[in-house]
Amino acid sequence: MRRQIVLDTETTGLEPDLGHRIVEIGCVEIDDRRVTDRHFHCYLNPDRLVEGGALEVHGITDAFLEDKPRFRDVVDDFLAFIEGSELIIHNAPFDVGFLDAELARLDRSPTIQIAQVADVLDTVALARELHPGQRVSLDALCKRYEIDNSSRQLHGALLDAELLADVYLLMTGGQVDLGLSMRSGAHLQADQASKLALDLSRLVCLRASEAEMEAHQKQLESIRAQSGQCVWLD
Repeated sequence: MRRQIVLDTETTGLEPDLGHRIVEIGCVEIDDRRVTDRHFHCYLNPDRLVEGGALEVHGITDAFLEDKPRFRDVVDDFLAFIEGSELIIHNAPFDVGFLDAELARLDRSPTIQIAQVADVLDTVALARELHPGQRVSLDALCKRYEIDNSSRQLHGALLDAELLADVYLLMTGGQVDLGLSMRSGAHLQADQASKLALDLSRLVCLRASEAEMEAHQKQLESIRAQSGQCVWLD
């Protein structure tokens, strides 16, 4: 099965066309529908200030980012990690737009875009198709699929990618490798995993009434009268 990479970014603001930049990239690998131990994660110096609204979302400060590498310092490793994969991204146009803007700033010829390196699947579009009219934020989907996101006090690219990996696997078949070690509270907890198993103690046995039994017997006898035999009677 094709290798998939769950990706998320955090940024200085909302508009790459206005010069906002990426400050964090988090990627988690899915191979054969199993989350592996391979990941790509980095913080980036954006060479500009983080806006107040963005700071409230992810809590990544200007002082923290001062000594971090620039995008140009990590781009080759990043592209090598995602190359040939299918990228799983929640609200993909946002993250891809920022990544393409960062790639355009590299002054390389020709300019590379994410679509040339990997295919992209938008889990917002997928969730809206599966759950029309319902909320499709990552927090809402974690609640729907009973995924523990209690450690998500602030957004973080790697943590959100881990959570999205679990959401995606459950949205697309419910097959999650529960044997993996729990990462940052992102994987299903043991009590949640047990809910995936059939609870026989909660099954209700409804017995047929006497009238229903009599009607059933008459139906079987009618079958035997018409065909000459009835496997449930003979």
